Amino acid sequence: MATQDIHVSREGNALRIQIARPAKRNALTTSMYAAMADAMAQAEADPDLRAVIFTGEGATFCAGNDLMDFVSNQPEPGTETPVMRFIHALAGAAKVLIAAVQGRAIGIGTTLLLHCDFVLAEPDAVLQMPFVDLALVPEAGSSLLVPNLVGQRRAAELLLLGEAIDAHRAEAWGLVTRIVPAGTALAEAQALAARLAQKPAGALLATKTLMKSPTRDLHARIAEENLAFGAQLQTDELRQTVQNFFQSRAKANAA
Repeated sequence: MATQDIHVSREGNALRIQIARPAKRNALTTSMYAAMADAMAQAEADPDLRAVIFTGEGATFCAGNDLMDFVSNQPEPGTETPVMRFIHALAGAAKVLIAAVQGRAIGIGTTLLLHCDFVLAEPDAVLQMPFVDLALVPEAGSSLLVPNLVGQRRAAELLLLGEAIDAHRAEAWGLVTRIVPAGTALAEAQALAARLAQKPAGALLATKTLMKSPTRDLHARIAEENLAFGAQLQTDELRQTVQNFFQSRAKANAA
């Protein structure tokens, strides 16, 4: 579903999804969720893509849901909404997800980040999940993901009190990968995507799948890794990578 408020562009081996509604601080509408869900499906179907980059146009990454749109577009119980399509696409994404964050990231603007593999934040970034203040409850799996990331005590500050935290606190708590200089988050995300594109694609995406597996038992995880390891051993990708390694070493020794 197309909308002028979501810009989707191919950048090498990455797909960039830009939230482009700066006049409304990039608040999300139903049609914007649908467009992002469609873009995620496009990324998953493209074997040449390694990563998806999320950005926001203007001074705000995302101010959360457009409340007027949210209230006026109540779904029928049990129906799959564009919101849930997008959230499930995030949770099940096989591609590497990268977020470039500037300014405020409110509600879904923060819970989206919980599903990202890398979050690059500019110094002015502020994260907040004020669901309870709006008489709502957390979404996008955040009631599970936030305590797992930051612990129960800090999660209570974020989810029960709805406290806003700055980029430095978010980095210290593990919600942000690293802080980058002002005005550089997108460029840093693009550089990171380019680095990922140099990795063997099968091994890269299989590793992400293992990292995202819900299995917590150590021996079960070892078994999952062993299956994935064995599958990679049979790939042309591995044979070519090993061949390139020995050719590079031979050249270095001859120099």
